[in-house]
Amino acid sequence: MLIGAVFPQLEIGSKSDDIKVWTEHVEAFEYDHIAMFDHILGVNSKSQLGWQGPYDHTDSFHEPLVTMGYMSAVSKKVGFATSILVLPQRQAALVAKQVSTLSGLSKRVIRLGVGSGWNKSEFEAIGHNFNKRGKIIEDQIKIMRQLWGQQSINVNSDYHTISDAGINPLPDQSRIEIWLGGGAKPVLQRVGRIADGWFANTSARTAKLGVPAFSNNKYGLSQLDIIRTAALDAGRDPTKIGVEVRIELEGKTPEEAAIEVNKWSRIPEITAVQFSTMRAELKTVNHHIDALEKFMNALKS
Repeated sequence: MLIGAVFPQLEIGSKSDDIKVWTEHVEAFEYDHIAMFDHILGVNSKSQLGWQGPYDHTDSFHEPLVTMGYMSAVSKKVGFATSILVLPQRQAALVAKQVSTLSGLSKRVIRLGVGSGWNKSEFEAIGHNFNKRGKIIEDQIKIMRQLWGQQSINVNSDYHTISDAGINPLPDQSRIEIWLGGGAKPVLQRVGRIADGWFANTSARTAKLGVPAFSNNKYGLSQLDIIRTAALDAGRDPTKIGVEVRIELEGKTPEEAAIEVNKWSRIPEITAVQFSTMRAELKTVNHHIDALEKFMNALKS
């Protein structure tokens, strides 16, 4: 099982030295990958009637792909995962180029976790269509894979037009995976049909947006059944589809959080966990590093 560390971007601040030290310790503690969340804009919740989102304009979000480029320069082997990047807010060809470049220069495995997003105000500000994001993302995934595998492609879909063009240099496709986030039934079916894996939402905080948090109860197992059925219907082997869950430090000790790994390991579909130290009243980057070390030591003991 892969063990990842969630970049504590809500709390780590903007000092490059702090990000460098945190990254170096993640690698030294033998975490397999660094996971990052994504928001381009934060909404001022005070001006939005009935706002229930888990984040607003006071929360810090470093752009994931740029930050991972910096992290790759100060580390040697730790992998990277976006969990998730809101893909319909971006141009598919540009993201394909960025991820190809990140993978090629870093020589790391990049798990590009993508989702359709939930913040309508963010889509409005960027000038993208919120209501069509689900259909757009499937088109984008198909196009990115074509761009990574062919010298030039021709696309004429409802959402994209590419006339015999491609990216150069082409990446080593074995280093790039596309995972999906979200928990609604159409998303789970999409995971089964086209994704390499699923970032399951195990956070009660974000689950209040309308989709219950994934757990090892009957509801959670039914979500895995939806993925499995969709994969089989598409002629795919469902055992090749990874699942990553998040373990949060909030409200517990690192040692208690480590015990949760054993719970998730009993579900054969779970292939990875990510450990988040955010919202646990940790005041400095060193406190976050200390929690990461204690969590990993508890796993190894």
